[in-house]
Amino acid sequence: MRGVYLVTDRGLCRNRPLPEIILQAVQGGAAYVQLREKDISTRLFVEEAIAVKNILLPFNVPLIINDLIDVALACGADGVHIGQEDMPYSTARKLMGKNAIIGLSVETWEDVEAAQRLDVDYIGVSPVFATPTKTNTKEPWGLEGLKKIKFFSRHPIVAIGGINESNARAVVEAGVDCLAVVSAICAADNPSQSATNLKNILRQ
Repeated sequence: MRGVYLVTDRGLCRNRPLPEIILQAVQGGAAYVQLREKDISTRLFVEEAIAVKNILLPFNVPLIINDLIDVALACGADGVHIGQEDMPYSTARKLMGKNAIIGLSVETWEDVEAAQRLDVDYIGVSPVFATPTKTNTKEPWGLEGLKKIKFFSRHPIVAIGGINESNARAVVEAGVDCLAVVSAICAADNPSQSATNLKNILRQ
């Protein structure tokens, strides 16, 4: 895994349709899209996920569903991202199948160590910096924390939390494989250009 990883938040889209933001992001070079919905019904989530999957198909960009295995299965998503309080990885793998992308959030060093024993496709290191989009997380890892995890972990690292164009280069230099962003694309004046800029930072 390598690339810009968009995590959606409709509340940050400035009253613009979420599918429009997603389309612009992948046009700009986003390599992964995680659909995250906390406040809509399962029925609406599935309908939205199917529509987003159809947007992503021509770009060959995987759709990853946040937390909800049933939604991921119902819409034929390419993968799922789970947290420490969600369904255990082993159960998620049985349900999703061997080819699905399964990512796992790590918020403590104990989480990182435990993940070494799991065949997850990536670990989501969260949060790198303090961020208003996630207030229920542990202390930020910071750049030194990222470097420590990179040295230790056998998994690709998806970094998330307060990442934007001003600090992305330092995050990349810490050794991460994917830059995961929320507001840096969802709230951007030009989501496509923002995705391109982040992609170029990752490439450098």
